[in-house]
Amino acid sequence: MMWFRKPVPAVPVPAPVAPRPTGPKLGSRLKRSVAVATLCTGLVGGFEGLRTTAYPDPATGPEPWTACFGETDGIRRGDTFTIAECKAMLARSLEKYALKLEACVTRPMADETYAAFLSLSYNIGSVGFCKSSIARLWNAGETRAACDAMLKFNRAVGVTTPGLTRRRTQERALCLKGI
Repeated sequence: MMWFRKPVPAVPVPAPVAPRPTGPKLGSRLKRSVAVATLCTGLVGGFEGLRTTAYPDPATGPEPWTACFGETDGIRRGDTFTIAECKAMLARSLEKYALKLEACVTRPMADETYAAFLSLSYNIGSVGFCKSSIARLWNAGETRAACDAMLKFNRAVGVTTPGLTRRRTQERALCLKGI
């Protein structure tokens, strides 16, 4: 009589582990660097100033309403905010602007230049910044000319203002520091 071994159930062999896919980095440069976030938040917050009660935009009249650090999105007459709410609102807004900036500016830049561009973009809008001569010049490799072009954006409703001239001069200096 022959003895047969009982068949042993097959043990599943684990499939080789595929390397983790590397895709785009999560979040903007602000999310990836505390130093950049601190620089940008301080720069924009300092220029915009803090007002916890909604007020009409001084440059455009009764609309849009503005609050906190120059925030206009969703702000209505009579709105009030705490300082913590304003800081959180600024952080969220800067992240949105940063992602748009990074989509339209294709060449790498130093933290200072990044902060200067983000400050300008926050002030004039992402679409305005991405269509500007600044973005075009930077992407073409004309770094000094891009920084110099920031000085052109010192008008509110077509009128040159001392506050915007001062802001653009400081942003330009920071931009040049990064090249």
